[in-house]
Amino acid sequence: MMDANRPVTEVAAGILLDSEGRYLLGQRPEGKPYAGYWEVPGGKIEVGESVFEALKRELQEELGVDIEASEELTVLEHDYPHAYVRLHVSIIRKWSGTPRGCEGQALSWESLSNSSPSVGPLLPAAWPMLERLKQLKA
Repeated sequence: MMDANRPVTEVAAGILLDSEGRYLLGQRPEGKPYAGYWEVPGGKIEVGESVFEALKRELQEELGVDIEASEELTVLEHDYPHAYVRLHVSIIRKWSGTPRGCEGQALSWESLSNSSPSVGPLLPAAWPMLERLKQLKA
């Protein structure tokens, strides 16, 4: 049960899905909680921002890409030691630019047909996102 006094951090997460059915994961940079763990790119939704606006800003900052549209996949919550997060997960199929690690983070394109990613460890909240994505593609 969640502590009612604990603030909820609203987060937009964007799963870039290419024409070959691959999705992009990024490695959390040093200095952040869970540094070295792999995650779906995204970040905090600022006050007054829509999920799409937050995704557009975060993916520009993190990956150097401009997204054109997104589809909501799911909303899930995860209780991390450092923050309670509500993740608004979207699928992004159209973007311009080639994703690169603008914050020095490693990136990895992963195949949906594999049972689990080739990289690890994965952030705990990334697992349910990928399960949901696989159900959608099944």
